[in-house]
Amino acid sequence: MLAPALLLEEIASLIARHARAGSRTPIDGLLVSKVETAEPEYSLTEPLLVVMAQGCKRLLLGDHVIEHRAGHCLVATTDLPVTGHFVGASPGSPSLAAAVVLRPAAIASLLLELPARQWSRGALAQPAITTTPAGPELLDALARLLRLIGRPADARILVPMIEREILWWLLSGPNATSVAQIGLADSGLAHVNKAIEWIRGNYAEPMPVPALAQMAGMSTSAFHHRFRAVTAMSPLQFQKRIRLQEARALLIAGTGDVAQVGSRVGYASPAQFNREYRRLFGCPPGRDAERLRSASLAGYSARSSRARPLCLLPKIAISTPGMNVPGSRIQMNHP
Repeated sequence: MLAPALLLEEIASLIARHARAGSRTPIDGLLVSKVETAEPEYSLTEPLLVVMAQGCKRLLLGDHVIEHRAGHCLVATTDLPVTGHFVGASPGSPSLAAAVVLRPAAIASLLLELPARQWSRGALAQPAITTTPAGPELLDALARLLRLIGRPADARILVPMIEREILWWLLSGPNATSVAQIGLADSGLAHVNKAIEWIRGNYAEPMPVPALAQMAGMSTSAFHHRFRAVTAMSPLQFQKRIRLQEARALLIAGTGDVAQVGSRVGYASPAQFNREYRRLFGCPPGRDAERLRSASLAGYSARSSRARPLCLLPKIAISTPGMNVPGSRIQMNHP
């Protein structure tokens, strides 16, 4: 096995070679990203393992700042609205990352075959995004997976085994509890996911928090506590972020004027919609949409704010106090 520094260098080279618009590769569930722009974006994640091969990424989840550095792996366990920016990314020094989709069925299958261990379904809720140093075994498996891009005959046989190996290293390392929760049908994360799925599918509807708590099999107070522990947001804050990101996508697509879009995503008051949109995105909705459409005509591809891998989020300038704090992986912002 190569030394970690050499493995990371090879991974970065393979990403740079194979990165394409949209980040998809011929291998299902493997994504590669080369980011050298500074355009803003607010997105929804999906369950992913992301290894940063070059560059540094800061994510804002609720009031938490998460720093993802080269040589570290980031695990996202559920669908979340996040803001992010790459630090110092440029055409001459792009940020390079590879991601593997974390599939609950694959994790559940492996959990059944692991040595006896008490995976607690009722364990304390884990944050939905965590970062840790990537071990040499994980880097080696990822490098072998990336080498199979463009080799379909080999990939058909080897990819399932390597993906399983990657899950094994995750379940054997510091992210074990978080990753295991993805595969446990009755875990606390699975219960919160039921509520997240309802909110994402019904974001324009009034928020029935007691009904969501019942859906998750918890009391209302316990549901609030677990939901915030996982997402770093209350259910209402989560719904608001989904509404505003969906509104932005609709405005960019030109599917209606500002008042129509605000009503469509669940705002009864145009003034409240304008106020909350400006608070999140930094300018009024009409001006923001016009700016992004103009940027698209100038060569920037305006992206939908629907589910996208974390490694694809372009750089964003964030003025939130406490955001740019070097030397710390996760910090809490204070108003």
